[in-house]
Amino acid sequence: MSHLDRRAFLAPGRRAKTFSMPLENQTIERIPVLETKLAARAASPPSSGLSPYTGPWNRETVIHLLRRALFSPVKADVDYFLGKTMETAVNEILYAPFTPPPPPVNDYNNPDFTDPDVPFGETFENTPLNVNAEFYRVESTRAWWTRLMLNSGRSIREKMTLFWHNHLPVQFAEAFFGSMLYRYTKTLRANALGNFKTMMREITLDPAMLIYLNGYLNSRLAPDENYAREIQELFVIGKDLPQHFTEDDVKAAARLLTGWKTDGFAHFFFANDHDTGDKQFSAFYNNRKITGRSGPGAGDAELDDFLDMLFDHPEAARFVCRKLYRFFVFHDIDAQTEQNVIEPLAQIFRDNNYDVLPVLDVLFKSEHFYDELNRGVVIKSPVDMCVGLFRQFGVTLPGNADLLDNFVISLYLNYSMSAMLQMPGDPPNVAGWQAYYQIPGFDKLWINTGTLPKRGEFTAAMVFFGINAVNNKAVIDPLSWASSLTNPSNVNDLINESLELLFGLPVSQTVKDSLKPILLSGLPNESYWTIGWSLWQGDPSNEMLAGAIRTRLQAYLWRVLQIEEYQLS
Repeated sequence: MSHLDRRAFLAPGRRAKTFSMPLENQTIERIPVLETKLAARAASPPSSGLSPYTGPWNRETVIHLLRRALFSPVKADVDYFLGKTMETAVNEILYAPFTPPPPPVNDYNNPDFTDPDVPFGETFENTPLNVNAEFYRVESTRAWWTRLMLNSGRSIREKMTLFWHNHLPVQFAEAFFGSMLYRYTKTLRANALGNFKTMMREITLDPAMLIYLNGYLNSRLAPDENYAREIQELFVIGKDLPQHFTEDDVKAAARLLTGWKTDGFAHFFFANDHDTGDKQFSAFYNNRKITGRSGPGAGDAELDDFLDMLFDHPEAARFVCRKLYRFFVFHDIDAQTEQNVIEPLAQIFRDNNYDVLPVLDVLFKSEHFYDELNRGVVIKSPVDMCVGLFRQFGVTLPGNADLLDNFVISLYLNYSMSAMLQMPGDPPNVAGWQAYYQIPGFDKLWINTGTLPKRGEFTAAMVFFGINAVNNKAVIDPLSWASSLTNPSNVNDLINESLELLFGLPVSQTVKDSLKPILLSGLPNESYWTIGWSLWQGDPSNEMLAGAIRTRLQAYLWRVLQIEEYQLS
């Protein structure tokens, strides 16, 4: 069935523009410093396991934790967590209080378009489909989601929401209804640190998923196998196994899931459309037979039996733990890592009835996570890079003070990530982004002949002129950023601290020395920077002094953000 067929009831009139380039025909770019680190890691892979980390809790380990668990290390967060123990820091990141965010609003009315159903500043959360307005509502939902990541603070929840979006994806362009897509992200966010089994039940019946994978078309007269296949192959069990579920298992699951429908706002069960026969599964599932039911409760009962069967399989816990490991630690899972990390994490997952937090708690407190061989060996995803840049440099948006500009800037930020092959809301297919699963490239797929220039263009733009809207712009303020550092009047301290925060791997003194003339404008004495900084501090309203410092900082940041270590986490 074509994409048009499977979403025919939505009949969207406009589609989101696709700015991302195809992955095909793009050559992966080399990052020599990463290749050197990976070669050393391959020659002597980490033997560490899940024993609690007892090493030093210093700037290096704090920054590593924040790079992986949050969207890049922000100096204020580094300083804050340095005053904590490792256990306390991880606890605060994992167990941060959660208040569901307000829903997205109409922030898109403009001289060329006015939403006929939703006043400016009001939410479209419960607004019926309008084919002429959905482009704006979908993009507003996407922009709202990106801003939640920008403002995610010291909580892992938004990063986990992105993880689950990659693991349980719905392509926004294929389920083109802003209100429905908002509720999909709400489901992910609410369950992000909860129970995976509960999440799978909710996502199975989520209206966006029912549309995206044809669940609403699945009937006893014409069983649709799309979701029945993906829940086993991509969501819970996996496919790279010596033994595998069978095609008959897919057919039985499809029959079991018949009868579920949606109007885009809620799910419904139609008993007359449900296959009431028994569903026999293969030896892979211990020849489990799920008894067919009839009546209004049949769908719920059989779905619960089906999920129990999936989660009783030992591979379910392993599969998800491998996905978590590849997202937060490293892409390669060798036999030693499988034994020392994945198997015990999977057992923790099972022992806690598939609650996610106990798994993350052990992982982020383990000696394996902080192993030096696992630092700086991951290429930043486009979301990590773009959202992280905004956070690290304190780039602000106008917010409610100017809703339209807030929307426009967020929209262009999303399109920038799309050009680098990762826009929230539109992974390339139901398997998610290839960088998280495709052998052998994995995260190297982020850096190719098409995307690497886009990364450089984005960082250069943010340094010099930013993202411009009508009344506002989002741009790096180099003076404010440098002032936040510990000792910005000393050129060596400024370079050392900024590179520590911005680079995934340390660089040599030779590299640091090559950067110093940029800040000194080629002058031979380091005191010239100190004098210039002091003069500006004494007269901050003097634009001539401010301009001299700003220009040097911009040139410095432009160079630093082009260096390959900036691409690493």
